[in-house]
Amino acid sequence: MLTPEQIEFYHQNGYLRIPEVFTPEETAELSDEMDRLVEDWAFTSPGWSGPWRNAYMDPETEKKSKLTAMHDLHFYSDAWMRAVTNNRLTEAIADLIGPNVELHHSTLHIKPPQTGHPFPMHQDNPFYRHENGRFIDTLVHLDDTCHENGEIRFLEGSHKQGFREHITELEDGTPCTPHLPTDEYSLEDTVPVPAKAGDVVLFCINTVHGSYINQTKKPRRLVRVGYRDPQNKQWFGQSVGRPSLMVQGYRIREEGMELLPIGGPATEATGVS
Repeated sequence: MLTPEQIEFYHQNGYLRIPEVFTPEETAELSDEMDRLVEDWAFTSPGWSGPWRNAYMDPETEKKSKLTAMHDLHFYSDAWMRAVTNNRLTEAIADLIGPNVELHHSTLHIKPPQTGHPFPMHQDNPFYRHENGRFIDTLVHLDDTCHENGEIRFLEGSHKQGFREHITELEDGTPCTPHLPTDEYSLEDTVPVPAKAGDVVLFCINTVHGSYINQTKKPRRLVRVGYRDPQNKQWFGQSVGRPSLMVQGYRIREEGMELLPIGGPATEATGVS
């Protein structure tokens, strides 16, 4: 699926945009199904908590800023089940992390118009902590993205340093959403990666990233799909202990491994973009 140049770019920079993974017809179907899911199942909230909000937004915008989200679209929609198992996508993942690829999750992120939630600099690893970097998050774009609506932005090469400690609580000990210190990590130091509807943007679970607020009059719609090498052990977070579909290759049986459990615990934690 990927050229040697694309593979090298990913390993050097920690991210990769792949154009036109989904055809216009597939993208239109996913877009229509997204609208239905939002109406029936998604929820809108103030989004991430933490002191970063005051660093990224003025007080009036901070009060209005919202995020629309839901987990595991493929449990609700056959169109999205086909999307997360799409061979063009899963073969690209296999080119980057090895022949065996397990689906981990899918999560909807919509930045509503004008005050749609920005994201502070962070890695996704704190939200579903894994042993190593053989985990790729994939952003399926349903809308064109640009600076005005908050395209994804990356700190190039940051995945090479592995997991970084995040702020996870306020000064009074109250838990907050994991994020990196705003005085050490700035969106101004990142590389923007705008994309078209139907494109995907891949990045390593350890790549530092974030995005600006949506200033436009239209929503910015992305779906994040997580894929991993099934031997990459998860320690905690979203979907921990829950086996999922093998979308490429084979699940190798390790010593002492029993048949997979039918279910497992899950959390509401969300690594977002």
